[in-house]
Amino acid sequence: MNKRKNTGYNRMPHAASRYTIYNVTEPMELMDFLMKKMAGISRTRVKALLTNRVVLVDNNIQTQYNFPLLRGMKVQISKEKHKHEFRHPMLKILYEDAYIIVVEKKEGLLSVASEHQKERTAQHILTEYVKRQNRNNRVFVVHRLDRETSGVMMFAKDEKTQHNLRDNWHDIVFDRRYVALVMGDMEKDQGTVESWLTDRKLYVSSSPYDDGGKYSVTHYRTIKRANGFSMIELQLETGRKNQIRVHMQSLGHPVVGDMRYGCETDPLRRLALHAFKLCFYHPITGETMNFELPYPMPFRSLMQR
Repeated sequence: MNKRKNTGYNRMPHAASRYTIYNVTEPMELMDFLMKKMAGISRTRVKALLTNRVVLVDNNIQTQYNFPLLRGMKVQISKEKHKHEFRHPMLKILYEDAYIIVVEKKEGLLSVASEHQKERTAQHILTEYVKRQNRNNRVFVVHRLDRETSGVMMFAKDEKTQHNLRDNWHDIVFDRRYVALVMGDMEKDQGTVESWLTDRKLYVSSSPYDDGGKYSVTHYRTIKRANGFSMIELQLETGRKNQIRVHMQSLGHPVVGDMRYGCETDPLRRLALHAFKLCFYHPITGETMNFELPYPMPFRSLMQR
């Protein structure tokens, strides 16, 4: 048997395996690790492997090129790309590692089931996906988007990470923004709405004074006014159920397509609300994570003069 020079990274023999498997024997970022092990491979090719979701660390798909590897971890390169592909018309995975999954959710899909709604949800779909890697895997809800709201969402892949995100949400998430189309011309170029919101089951009520509801703050900036509509960008200081929809109704400018909260027209055949930006510190590594989606094309089309 030929002996290889010990570079600190030993390949584990694994006959007839679906993976090429390596043990990590010293700390190193994933990109550097793979370039050392896969002699001659380019950085572009490594990034392609990560994008194609065929690199796993400790049995979890890893797409982060600078993920910090620690001694004792196991890196696997899948030989069967199709096993880990994720395709769904209502969900797109933007990022995944051992701790979190960030997705783009389409309008019309529930984030998570309620007591009265047992249909398939984003959580169900992603749980089925991670169980293909390991039957004990699950995804855990961190925050929600309304069924008819599209945009960026994050899920945790274990309970510890879920609790960390929920308990420290305002310290971890530093920028969360939406774009919306609302009825009429906004009077102000920017402003803030503050009120107390109470969940009445079928709708959320708003009060300008403390009536026992939850204090809620929404900041907005008017981007464009055209054709009897306004395009606005919104930043949440709090994250209550239906917060943006209720606050826009209270200003007299309900979100386009929002029949529940005062809109009488539905030109896009959907709620014109999209979570386009989510920026946070990774709950485990502390790395700055930025996710931004373009404004939906139908929003732009409706605002064309």
